[in-house]
Amino acid sequence: MSMTGILLFAAAAAYILFLLAVFAAVVYLFILIVKALKKYIASKEVREEKKAVVKSLGEALKENRVRCQMTQEFVAETLGVSRQSVSKWENGSSDPNTSNLIALAKLYKVSPEALLQCAEPAPEEAPQGTP
Repeated sequence: MSMTGILLFAAAAAYILFLLAVFAAVVYLFILIVKALKKYIASKEVREEKKAVVKSLGEALKENRVRCQMTQEFVAETLGVSRQSVSKWENGSSDPNTSNLIALAKLYKVSPEALLQCAEPAPEEAPQGTP
């Protein structure tokens, strides 16, 4: 076998190994995606509960702001945050940190506990047929 034949064989072997590595990486990524989807599907109850909790806190913040006849802009300037932050708190995209929650409670003239009470999930009812 000539030197050219050996180099050609080595190049072909390297190319085949490269293709196998790419195929293995694709299979591994597919497995990771399937595992992530299974975990996501299994967490449906947790996501729904969290969504209800966040929605309740956001609703409470908005109700108190409207009750006090304040704009999001006014609340934002008073707390030193952006209007977008106040909007995200009210629509449930994010939650205010502890210091902002206390400042909101003072601004709305309610206790921080009153704002957080709405964020507690309602106790689940006992299944029917049990005393």
